[in-house]
Amino acid sequence: MLIQHNISLKSHNTFGIDVKAKHFISVTTLDQLIEVLKLKDYPNKLILGGGSNMLLTKDIQALVIHINLKGVSLIKANDKNVIVKANAGENWHEFVLWCIENNYGGLENMSLIPGNVGTSPIQNIGAYGVELKDHFESCEALNLETLKIEVFKNKDCNFGYRHSVFKNELKGKYIITSVSFKLSKTKHQLHTNYGAIAAQLETMAIREPTIKDVSQAVITIRQSKLPDPKEIGNSGSFFKNPVISIEAFEKLKLNFPEAPSYLVSQKEVKVPAGWLIETAGFKGKTFGNYGVHKKQALVLVNYGGAKGEDILALSKLIQKTIYRIFNIEIEAEVNIL
Repeated sequence: MLIQHNISLKSHNTFGIDVKAKHFISVTTLDQLIEVLKLKDYPNKLILGGGSNMLLTKDIQALVIHINLKGVSLIKANDKNVIVKANAGENWHEFVLWCIENNYGGLENMSLIPGNVGTSPIQNIGAYGVELKDHFESCEALNLETLKIEVFKNKDCNFGYRHSVFKNELKGKYIITSVSFKLSKTKHQLHTNYGAIAAQLETMAIREPTIKDVSQAVITIRQSKLPDPKEIGNSGSFFKNPVISIEAFEKLKLNFPEAPSYLVSQKEVKVPAGWLIETAGFKGKTFGNYGVHKKQALVLVNYGGAKGEDILALSKLIQKTIYRIFNIEIEAEVNIL
């Protein structure tokens, strides 16, 4: 095993923040991972996946373990469905494209979401009306106390909006090593009514879309709104969409009658955080080498050379301003380290 020292993590986080790891190792097998976790010379350890959902604000005084477990396999199949297993280090978007090329339906609306497969259940990632939980079959996770693999079924994960048992009750206690999905082989149920998908398909002159068409529509929409992390450092949506009571929303509409919402239950609605941030005047605002993206107010960006502390301070300013104007608290979706 090769443990490196004083390694820059700039290429290991999509924000492109240049902080250093005191120690660093990339593991490619489960045995390697277990062996590294047993090392007593490095009592402090940090697990790193695709680096797409984090903001690094300082050097990491620990052994950073990069989960680089690769591989996709077909576990089970019948006339209607398949169970596909992807190891944690697989890039999420590349995995989605692999499923589409094999005509396995279900994940197409989540095309181009940054990050790796292993971290996808933690956030219960989702886009355009589809969430990971809708097609999640199970995952294998390494218990950090026993160093044994355990299997979590869908019902075990307590999935909610950008929420799972791994983000809350079991945070820091497991490492997800693989995820299995139940996908359709035939008669795919397409979700084209959310967001601008239907309009994009119409622009593409497609009346009877395939899962590949839906994926391409989503990719086109996302590329028109969201910056490519390879070009402009970002972590996608920085904030969650707040869920508030219908009573609170009615009060909001007294001052902001144009406020949009999505019904969550008979008592609650979801208010787009992007609308709140844009209405508060932050969309496209720059602060030197960082700021809020000009096309999507949910995305905070590093134009090059920004520090994590700068972006964190901006996020807190946005939260404070949103609460002052709308009396609504918005929560960061990314992990702050």
